[in-house]
Amino acid sequence: MAENQTVRFGIIGCAGIARKVARAIKIAPNSTLYAIASRSIEKAQKFAGNNGLSGTVKTYGSYDQLLDDPCVDAVYMPLPTSLHLHWAVLAAQKKKHLLLEKPTALDVGELDQIVEACESNGVQFMDGSMWLHHPRTAKLKKFISESEHFGQIDIIRSTSTMSVTQEFRESNIRVKPDLDALGALGDLGWYCIGAILWAKDYKLPTVVNALPDVTKNSAGVILSCTASFHWEPLDETVATIHCSFLSHTSMDLAISGCNGSLHCNDYIIPYQEKSASFDFTSGATFVELHIGWNVRPEEVRVISEQPQEALMVEEFARLVKGIMKSGHRPESKWPKISRNTQVVLDAVKKSIDLGCKPVRL
Repeated sequence: MAENQTVRFGIIGCAGIARKVARAIKIAPNSTLYAIASRSIEKAQKFAGNNGLSGTVKTYGSYDQLLDDPCVDAVYMPLPTSLHLHWAVLAAQKKKHLLLEKPTALDVGELDQIVEACESNGVQFMDGSMWLHHPRTAKLKKFISESEHFGQIDIIRSTSTMSVTQEFRESNIRVKPDLDALGALGDLGWYCIGAILWAKDYKLPTVVNALPDVTKNSAGVILSCTASFHWEPLDETVATIHCSFLSHTSMDLAISGCNGSLHCNDYIIPYQEKSASFDFTSGATFVELHIGWNVRPEEVRVISEQPQEALMVEEFARLVKGIMKSGHRPESKWPKISRNTQVVLDAVKKSIDLGCKPVRL
């Protein structure tokens, strides 16, 4: 690979999220959108036309054709979760670096097969959790890591909710048992679980317990659920998540330590593309007669030169270029993050299946 050559991406599947990532690939300075594949050439061409890509990208009427193209360096794969195992393993076997949409798999056994295929073929793996790449996320981590102003983490609360139509609840891909059997837990809960693990430096909880407020559609797919997490006996942190297709839009992350707390109301998708913020409070107490507080939350604002999805693509492409040009080994951090998230997600699903009994990890 030449010094100034960009990583050439192929997109496998024309899901709605693919439009966002196609734009991100165009924005990222080290990436080029080279090809798009769908199950029919007409769908691929329609996607290209609707996104201003006609004449600039190759279009394929099958996923195999794109994977057989030697000019494709990496693939972004936003397929239904039930299709990930087959196509992700095949992509790795074809030596394509893999940016895989979340949830990564139906369970950790499937994910392990995908990661093993990537490792044995020397290709980079990363899931599509965009928020991890926003500069605000690094700033959040800096604040919760300060022992004097924040202290040991006591409580973490994360929510991801959206209100959908009745038609969505019964027929959208994300609630069909043969396509995305994890429902809201996979689609939204992935973020919530990822956030609490991120706050704990990816240390797995010891006990996972779904709460008995689970709602499912007529096919038995989860539409809404809540779960708690404990890191006992030496760590007293408690975390809760709530993910739902039945509530007004929310993307909240709240973390409390013994000396401080922070709140972020848009941690998954910032309110604005180029600027994001969170509230931080330290040393708070009540004034005399408990008629107010002695401090107000400090708003911490972070500027982002690029959208978080473009930063994700840029980081992924940087790793790919290091492998292709300099012979670097794939970065193991990202598959480990995905695996820990999948392990905990599986535990929530198991707790639900057991009638909301605790599951030990």
